[in-house]
Amino acid sequence: MATHSAPGVPMGDGPDNGNVAVQRPWRSRARLSSVGDAAERLLGANGFDRAPWLTVALACGIASWFLLDSPWQWCAAIGAALLVVVAANAVWKGREERSNLRLAASGLGICFAIGLSLVWVRSEIAGAEPIDRPRVETIEGRILEREEQPARERVRVILAYRDASYGIARKVRINIPLESDVPAASEGAVVRLRARLMPPAAPMLPGGYDFARTAWFDGLSATGSLIGEMEVIEQGQAGSRIAPLQRGLSSHVRERLDGSPAAIAAAFASGDRGAIAEADEEAMRDAGLTHLLSISGLHVSAVIAAAYLLALKLVGLFPWIALRVRLPLVAASVGALAGIGYTLLTGAEVPTVRSCIGALLVLAALALGREPLSMRMVAAAAFAVLLAWPEALVGPSFQMSFAAVLAIVALHNSGPVKAFLAPREESWASRLGRRAIMLLVTGLVIEIALMPIVLFHFHRAGVYGAFANVVAIPLVTFVAMPALAVALTLDLVGLGAPAWWIVDNSLELLLAIAHFTAEQPGSVKLMPEMPLYVFALFVAGSLWLALWQSRMRLLGFLPWLIGLAAFLVSPTPDVLVSGDGRHVGIVSGGERLLVLRESRSDYAKDNLLELAGMDGEPVPLAQWPDAQCSRDFCVLAIEREGRNWSLLMARSRERIEERALAAACERSDIVIADRYLPRSCRPRWLKADRNFLDRTGGLAIDLSNEEFRTVAEGQGQHGWWRGRTD
Repeated sequence: MATHSAPGVPMGDGPDNGNVAVQRPWRSRARLSSVGDAAERLLGANGFDRAPWLTVALACGIASWFLLDSPWQWCAAIGAALLVVVAANAVWKGREERSNLRLAASGLGICFAIGLSLVWVRSEIAGAEPIDRPRVETIEGRILEREEQPARERVRVILAYRDASYGIARKVRINIPLESDVPAASEGAVVRLRARLMPPAAPMLPGGYDFARTAWFDGLSATGSLIGEMEVIEQGQAGSRIAPLQRGLSSHVRERLDGSPAAIAAAFASGDRGAIAEADEEAMRDAGLTHLLSISGLHVSAVIAAAYLLALKLVGLFPWIALRVRLPLVAASVGALAGIGYTLLTGAEVPTVRSCIGALLVLAALALGREPLSMRMVAAAAFAVLLAWPEALVGPSFQMSFAAVLAIVALHNSGPVKAFLAPREESWASRLGRRAIMLLVTGLVIEIALMPIVLFHFHRAGVYGAFANVVAIPLVTFVAMPALAVALTLDLVGLGAPAWWIVDNSLELLLAIAHFTAEQPGSVKLMPEMPLYVFALFVAGSLWLALWQSRMRLLGFLPWLIGLAAFLVSPTPDVLVSGDGRHVGIVSGGERLLVLRESRSDYAKDNLLELAGMDGEPVPLAQWPDAQCSRDFCVLAIEREGRNWSLLMARSRERIEERALAAACERSDIVIADRYLPRSCRPRWLKADRNFLDRTGGLAIDLSNEEFRTVAEGQGQHGWWRGRTD
């Protein structure tokens, strides 16, 4: 007769067998317990604060949606995060000594899932399907927004209209030349016009600016330009709109000042940057001062701080009020009203609203007697912004704003800095010197913190930005903006002239600093594209350095060092091909970039130069001695790592005899064309014709490693790219 053991118990009557079977699960649990003990001790010993890391988890969830390709991957990531929550509660349930670890794991998993779900829902709600192809169309629609850009000799409007061909409502952005503008075409007006429309542009090259993604979340289906004249069908309804007040304020400022200072003062007062000359904007950018032109944290904070301090001092002059109300609460209320009013007056752009939210949280902390500049406060502001605009995470504005604030808070909360700034018996000159040194150190730390973001998005590094900001930021914060506020106030009684003189001279000095810094040799260094994993290493290291409160934070330098080494050895692409195949850039081994065509578009030229990490004027292939160019094609031989590569590039769309084309393709390693090539064209390695590029977008080709990257690789099945591949 066969003998059966009980389920789960091995055969045999010896005590060892039974004990082994019973103890195995306990051993696994003991291992988990020991891991939990170690993690709990680590978190407790290093002052782990869950709140900032919850915001990091939310951001990681949002970033995962952009990085992952398809809905099933998004669902899998959400499921994995929730599985972590379930596992943490199952393993450490009811154990008080594991409460920190259980709550941390649960909170991080939940916030990750919320972040991914949030941006997914936001995309489905806000996303606007782009038009399928370029077209010329007559539009009758209502103006939603109007932006005057006199420096570019145009007015930009956003229209909402019904597309009769598809039976759907669309929102489009149209550029109108100044000579064709109609003053009655204001917000709310219904106009009829004929426009040339284009789908929002995808990145021209891998690593380039993705306007299609921005337009998707802004609800834009197309952009275009006016053809002919514009007719106003219905006047805009007069109402409590801020836009006319904003334009009136901008016009008033430009009437009181002349030239470039007038344009910058108008930007400070109303958020209107349309009159800033391109040369001044480029100088501010190359000097690392462009953040002063967009209404963001610096400007909103200056307005709120001035209102807060002014209210605090004025109310304090009345003892009856001061003895009956909490002065910080009154001052915070006045500061909040000033901040909200300034945000609305300057157009309530998303960066300004983000800054206003952060400043309001700081005011709330002051009113409640809490520490205003803490990591928790920064994390709360970032959390609130991401809940409202999750897509802002991948934009440079959000990243630079919060990276700068994180750097400031982390630096000033560190022990050595607190000791350096601690009050002591000293002369006013010593105190001023310490403050000046601290200002310079803060500027350098901010520049270092922002450098990976600037390199990743803009492919350029400013060398002298920290030194320019040391002078420019106090100049704008303590001279130009207060003088501007005083001038506008005194203009109510006709006494603003002295204050306008101060505004004019302070902004002239600002521009002089910008142009002087930008003109210095080596002030700007163009760099090739930073790989995404390198950028992730820099971000991870920065967060680790900022959020830990003990020596544990020093481990954050490790990802920085790894990322720096990886970035320095990252290969520069040898050949760059735009998504339409018309623009080709070739790194020749010298200091000049070779281009297939001389482009009238600065956009195409700048993209090629930035992604190649080169400056100077490109050289057309037809003028390069080693290239052989006819009216229809150019042939160029390139040597890389001991191998000769032959490139055949189309210059025209003229009909070519197929047999001759096939023979030329057979002799070439790479063929590039902005048209469809026949199947008989078979190069030895890569055929990048219109059929291929329609699927892949732009290319960055690395001949040394015999590989290429495409724009499509980073797009997946997101809505702004899906229409290109359907």
